[in-house]
Amino acid sequence: MFIRTHSKSVLQRRTGIGTLLQPLIDGLIIIGVAWFFVQKNLGYLTQDYVIFILVLLGLVSIMYDRYAIYRSSNVFTNKVLSIFNAWTISFLALIVLGFLTKQSAVYSRMFIVETYIWGFVLQCAAHGLIRKVNRKLNEQSDAIDNVLIVGQGSLVNEPLARYLHDKISYNPWLHQRVIATVSIQNASDDITTIDQARESDGTLITLNQVSDLTALIDQHDIDTIYIVTPLESSQVLEKLYFDLLDKHVSIHWVPDIFSLKLINHSVKEIAGIPVLTLSETPLTGVSKLSKAIEDRVLAFILLLLISPVLLAVAVAIKLDSKGPVFFRQDRSGWNGKVFRIWKFRSMKVEQEVKDGQSLKQAEKDDPRITKVGKFIRKTSLDELPQLLNVLFGDMSLVGPRPHAQQHDEVYAKRISDYYVRNNIKPGMTGLAQVRGYRGETKEIDQMMKRIESDIEYINNWSIGLDLTILVRTVTAFTGKTAY
Repeated sequence: MFIRTHSKSVLQRRTGIGTLLQPLIDGLIIIGVAWFFVQKNLGYLTQDYVIFILVLLGLVSIMYDRYAIYRSSNVFTNKVLSIFNAWTISFLALIVLGFLTKQSAVYSRMFIVETYIWGFVLQCAAHGLIRKVNRKLNEQSDAIDNVLIVGQGSLVNEPLARYLHDKISYNPWLHQRVIATVSIQNASDDITTIDQARESDGTLITLNQVSDLTALIDQHDIDTIYIVTPLESSQVLEKLYFDLLDKHVSIHWVPDIFSLKLINHSVKEIAGIPVLTLSETPLTGVSKLSKAIEDRVLAFILLLLISPVLLAVAVAIKLDSKGPVFFRQDRSGWNGKVFRIWKFRSMKVEQEVKDGQSLKQAEKDDPRITKVGKFIRKTSLDELPQLLNVLFGDMSLVGPRPHAQQHDEVYAKRISDYYVRNNIKPGMTGLAQVRGYRGETKEIDQMMKRIESDIEYINNWSIGLDLTILVRTVTAFTGKTAY
């Protein structure tokens, strides 16, 4: 029977001067900047601008939480990039909301531009200042925690233990020093250190044949222990935990889940119980809504802009060969749902029918391709009708490219994590495509590179990444592999 002995949540966010003050400072900056430019451009604060400021603060709180602005201690350039992405997406969402509610004409364009630019600049300056204050406070403090990293098996070749060692050693914000990395060879009490750690003064220490972990703790006045264990070694964690309770050290558990192919992994909480999410679509809640808005707004605009091109291509196809203008085929989409993809027909009808049951991909100088088809495939104009799939919600502008279902079946048997790409909507373009992994895949390694890029995209998805890929697509979708 499960008995709760206390009401405190298992998952707690540790706070410092940055995490306590920074959100308040950012909020005051946003309010102050908006108020200043309202006075500058309008002369007085109206109800419409009050609503603008309140909605902006709400969007910022959501996006800053998603980008972990107040929970990460990245290098400052990465922090600035995260603020830029979250701040920009907040403004884009606000602008789209203004258009949808027909309130966009109420607000001064100059006010929006000035608030966006100066709000970003002043927030970055404030974050930089807080970082300097934190660093000064840490430098003046003599309290440096001595740390042991404890694991099972050979940690010499253990990426997670080495990664944790490096992150602690080179992060002045933690104010910790790794004394040694030790390894438990089995479930007994025998512990042997297998790594060397550099002291703060630059000297090296080597610890050999230490048979008692508690003696090691006393010898080096250890304050904190990180226990790194693989998934199958929970009994080692339990034994270590109870052995260390009377040593009055801070004990942290770092479960080694990184041997798995993690998909958009995260740590969550259900009624105070920690939940490790190993695989999940990034399109949930606000993220799902923001990507849907991005797709439909941009797809609608693009369709209006390129409608003359679509008409010209359709006429050329009709004049060049017999058959329909469009080619439609079943593809697997988000969560494995089957949809019909739209493309301009680029092959002879009889060849498409004949090869429809085969797995043959288009190749260079393929005799099945028509004259017009060769041109539109070379320039990727044959993909433009998929804007309709985006409007219908079956596809996204950016995401893993959907393959023919027959190809899916073949590659899924050879690549274990192939279907992971269905954890997000398929796209007209993607990270794999702008990296050049497109066209015919004669070797399995070529497809594996695509899948690796697709998984990287899922794990790092953001509106900013989508926009970057769309810009790169302009040059990436023509070239030697486009046929």
